[in-house]
Amino acid sequence: MKFVVILLLNLLLIFAFPQNTQAGEIANRLAAYPNWNGKPNISQAEKDLIYPKWMAGTWKATSILREQKAPLSPEIVTPGFEKNEKYLNKPFTFQVRFKPQNLSNPSILSLSSLAPKKNLIVADRTFNGENIAKAYLGENKVLSVKGTSDNPNRQITFLADNNQLISTITGRSQETPNPQEFLTIEITQQLFQRPSSIYLNEVETTTDYQLINPNKVTAKQVTAIYLSPEDPDYFKAINTPVAIYEYELILEK
Repeated sequence: MKFVVILLLNLLLIFAFPQNTQAGEIANRLAAYPNWNGKPNISQAEKDLIYPKWMAGTWKATSILREQKAPLSPEIVTPGFEKNEKYLNKPFTFQVRFKPQNLSNPSILSLSSLAPKKNLIVADRTFNGENIAKAYLGENKVLSVKGTSDNPNRQITFLADNNQLISTITGRSQETPNPQEFLTIEITQQLFQRPSSIYLNEVETTTDYQLINPNKVTAKQVTAIYLSPEDPDYFKAINTPVAIYEYELILEK
């Protein structure tokens, strides 16, 4: 089950949340892939991600795992890494939605400098998260997906058999090198909770969205899995990723 949860979280993060960083840092990190020897230097996550206006609407999303690497193998390999090979080059499709932000929520956009802006575009996280989860796990495995009113960066996926996936975005950054391109990094802590056990780790998701035309967006997205301090192998890996996954994303209106 763990390898499915890792892939599910990777997809949930694609439609998550980021803040500005020095221009070019994210592009440089993607250019250095897969030679990632440490975590990115990014800001603490506080508010929701504001997407470009060309992301607004409902899309058919196709996600394809193109490559996976285990930089510290054979000494350290994440649970289910080898089983993930069956997902290589296999497309998964689901609907995602981006819509104008609800400014009545006081936990979002508290900065006065942003308050006058209208029609800021954010992800419909509950809609997106539930569709992604059902696409990967199956309709009968996903009970519901809920956000929290006091924290736009926290989401809980309620699964069958009293299992829960709790994901909390802790850091983020973004770049807009040109009007047709949008790059993001987000770091999340994930907790997969079963009645008898808990599994923890940290995930970096780095994505380069490109507007092809008003009805099509493509992206390269790389996720890196880091061990949590509770893992027995943590001090062997420290901030080196123990698994890296590269996805191709296609969004069509």
